[in-house]
Amino acid sequence: MENKKIVAKFKDGSIKKGIAIDFYPDRSTLKLQLLNGKVETIEIEDLKAVFFVKNFQGNKNHTDKYQDSNLWADKKVRVDFTDGETIIGHTLHYSLGHHGLFLIPADHGNNNEQIFVTTSATKKIVFL
Repeated sequence: MENKKIVAKFKDGSIKKGIAIDFYPDRSTLKLQLLNGKVETIEIEDLKAVFFVKNFQGNKNHTDKYQDSNLWADKKVRVDFTDGETIIGHTLHYSLGHHGLFLIPADHGNNNEQIFVTTSATKKIVFL
């Protein structure tokens, strides 16, 4: 996978920002080059989600506006995380037994281009 800007959110609530060097959804780890240049290997199962972002600043004042038009994916899904957060988006594929699933946020105006959700950090995944 091409090197991308990511925000890695961990199940314990911590966050790390950097460049994904070799993230593949079927692997148990990813290498993250932090903003200070240091490279860390991260266990996928320690993560809540990997947010592939447009920039590292984001917009804390952004209010989600969900849109149903998405050419990339064909299944609308709601992900309820164990920490209480909910994300609605679209996915091409999800099957039990995988580390997670990719989704494109239904809100096209937010900072996330796509999200890899770690299934062990979810309470419920519902197709809408």
